[in-house]
Amino acid sequence: MSKRTVLIVEDEPGIADVVRQYLEKDGYRVEVSGDGARAVDEFARLRPDLVLLDLMLPGLDGFEVCRRIRGQGSTPVIMLTARDEETDKLVGLELGADDYITKPFSPREVVARVRAVLRRAQAGPAPGDRVHVHDLEIDPARFEATRAGIPLDLTPTEFRLLTALARSPGRAFTRLQLIDQVQGYAFEGYERTVDAHVKNLRQKLEPDPRHPRYIVTVHGVGYRLAEALDD
Repeated sequence: MSKRTVLIVEDEPGIADVVRQYLEKDGYRVEVSGDGARAVDEFARLRPDLVLLDLMLPGLDGFEVCRRIRGQGSTPVIMLTARDEETDKLVGLELGADDYITKPFSPREVVARVRAVLRRAQAGPAPGDRVHVHDLEIDPARFEATRAGIPLDLTPTEFRLLTALARSPGRAFTRLQLIDQVQGYAFEGYERTVDAHVKNLRQKLEPDPRHPRYIVTVHGVGYRLAEALDD
């Protein structure tokens, strides 16, 4: 079995080297880029299994790098950031990042998050475990979702979020329940990240994201998939 490749995009050599050593010790192939523009080229060349992406970069910043990576596919992205502002984290998530880690961090935590995100991205339930609701068809084994027969281009996190909602139409999920479904762990610091993922999902799923018909907000609770679609 070939090693999974992780691309670290980090302009601080000391941080990049420590994280690289821990990931290599855990069995990953690791490449490092310290420049945003070069990282986009490296991503296209390597097609890594996961990207660890710092937000503060010379040249292109991490937000633009994430935007360009997302334009090329659904490879999982974990943001590395020293910024404490929630808005920065939410912007990154809205651009399609799957997770974030705030500096300073433990290299062991980074390895654990990489494992968890890759496990979620590559795990598949039993064959035949399909979901049909409204005009949605979701095939977890193939990692495919369609609306009215049209494929939806979802990230791994968006796909798992839609699947969790679609399995129980009408059920109201709290944000913590949903983040546990898609991340595999839940704590209050991650509650608001669900809003960013739901916003992204609505952009791809809803005919009019400003007036959602599929994913309904349950005020004071979280979200649910509509039992019936409004005309």
